[in-house]
Amino acid sequence: MGMSKSKVKILVTDDERGVRNTLKEILEFEDYEVLLAESGSEALELISKHSIDLMFLDIKMKGIDGIETLRQIRTTGFEFPVIMISGHGTIDIAVEATKMGAFDFLEKPPDLNRLLLSVRNALSQQNLAKEVKQIRKRLPKIQEIVGESKAISKIKAMIDKVAPTQSRVLITGENGTGKELVAKWIHEKSSRSREAFVEVNCAAIPADLLESELFGHEEGAFTGANNRRIGKFEQADNGTLFLDEIGDMSLSAQAKVLRALQENKINRVGGNESILVDVRVLAATNKNLEEEIKKGNFREDLFHRVSVIPIQVPSLNKRSEDIPLIAKACLERLKASDISFSSIEFDKSGLDALKKRTWTGNVRELYNAVERLGILAKNEVIDEESVNEILKPWDSEKSDLSGLANETDNFQNFKETAERLFLVRQLEKNDWNISQTAEAVGLQRSHIYNKMKKYNIER
Repeated sequence: MGMSKSKVKILVTDDERGVRNTLKEILEFEDYEVLLAESGSEALELISKHSIDLMFLDIKMKGIDGIETLRQIRTTGFEFPVIMISGHGTIDIAVEATKMGAFDFLEKPPDLNRLLLSVRNALSQQNLAKEVKQIRKRLPKIQEIVGESKAISKIKAMIDKVAPTQSRVLITGENGTGKELVAKWIHEKSSRSREAFVEVNCAAIPADLLESELFGHEEGAFTGANNRRIGKFEQADNGTLFLDEIGDMSLSAQAKVLRALQENKINRVGGNESILVDVRVLAATNKNLEEEIKKGNFREDLFHRVSVIPIQVPSLNKRSEDIPLIAKACLERLKASDISFSSIEFDKSGLDALKKRTWTGNVRELYNAVERLGILAKNEVIDEESVNEILKPWDSEKSDLSGLANETDNFQNFKETAERLFLVRQLEKNDWNISQTAEAVGLQRSHIYNKMKKYNIER
């Protein structure tokens, strides 16, 4: 079943040399590769260096015993099967070992046929587990792009067309429209779908750390670089790299990304060797990059590299006929993850009321609104009255906080509204300069970006 015998590595751990050698002979005769350890600590060291497929582990050993060794193997996250061996077949140790995931339990001296049968069973179960994992990995966990409007049908057709190619795609659109979802579907429908989809939010990472995030760094490359780090380009090798909010990338990071795209090579920060990478880059931005180029904030040559195929994701207000479908899909997602939503339903008047509203934060704002409606709606039906009542405080940006305090009993609701109101006022005061606002309110720039995203704050 997939695993050829010659490749199978079995680690035998026992503090009696005689037992180690006997098992080694039996297993090598059956064409398995055998590694030996005479203590738990030696075994743990070997496990960290070799990829082990199966292990024999003696229970009574000097130093750390078999049970403790097994515990450490499992807490480190290794999942290979472990067969316990013991000269003192005490039932309670067997029970404890089984609880911790030991595959089988053999008494010394082990019966030859029983031992080989146990090995075969353990390996075939291991194969099965691996295959199930592979299948699970391949099942798309991505939510559907919901909607039947002309605009969305056009996007879906575009995804089907460009996904199988290797072309770079620039996805544009307002905050919360679902640009990331479009990128995920392009990856899912591409020949790279079995490989990694790696995401970087260029706005949420401080400028001085972005290069290390993208290209990795060598040990000691800068203060605090205590060990080597593999960057997102290397993590995405053979797969897809999604650069979200690419319009917020510093010019020096832009220059390095351009080089990586031209030469398919990167250098880690503080390193000299060039590392070859095969990555398909998808990028997204809510900025007008042509405007940014004119202002000198974005490199024109990089713009042409990343926007071979542009996809514009429409705002929710431009496809309001999709709102009822999306709202129902949001409610289904909430039901799937939280039992307290199970009896909540929309009625037609509620869906119509959602359709009439203005959604500055697009699908993300709608999702949050549906969650709030599900929690706060009376009689478990979301109708027009609940929509207008519950979503009211969020509309009136100018509603003062004492009024809001009278309107809501929900602490989280109040806190978030107050936070949003405060941030909008501060951003307006500082002419929407994020760095200036961050300094004024004593928050990091990346925090402000995250809050803006959370509350769908746009200029």
